[in-house]
Amino acid sequence: MKKNDRRAFLGKTVAVAASAAALNPKTASAQDKPIKRVVYRDGKKPEKTPMFNSTVTYGNLIFIAGVGAHFPGDIKAHTKHVLDEIQKQLEGAGSSMEKVLKCTVFLAHSEDFQGMNEMFTGRFGPEPPVRTTIAAAWVPGDSLVEIDVIASL
Repeated sequence: MKKNDRRAFLGKTVAVAASAAALNPKTASAQDKPIKRVVYRDGKKPEKTPMFNSTVTYGNLIFIAGVGAHFPGDIKAHTKHVLDEIQKQLEGAGSSMEKVLKCTVFLAHSEDFQGMNEMFTGRFGPEPPVRTTIAAAWVPGDSLVEIDVIASL
């Protein structure tokens, strides 16, 4: 998938998720409009504006930016690390792995698909989220895998 196609796809995914949040009965009244809230890792806003935020909530949804593993290791070690970090971010924002609705996996090498699946299986409870898996031309920081998620709170 070309870079522009990937951006268009991700933009559509966010639009669909935002539409779903707008339809939530909890946020339907004029007084309870959904608000965007950034969840900072250490609990406080950085002095300098970051390039992007890693965790944002909107209404009852939580969006976690791609998490990678930036250390030497194989696909299983990288996938486990990434899923552990996502779990920490979800729990820190008041959610859990069982509440993940959408997951996008970017693999540096298509041959790592099976090893990633071995670590992925069972991490999201008895009903796993929908998932898209893409073999990317490049994953930042030389990570073998990067995963982003959309979950409910």
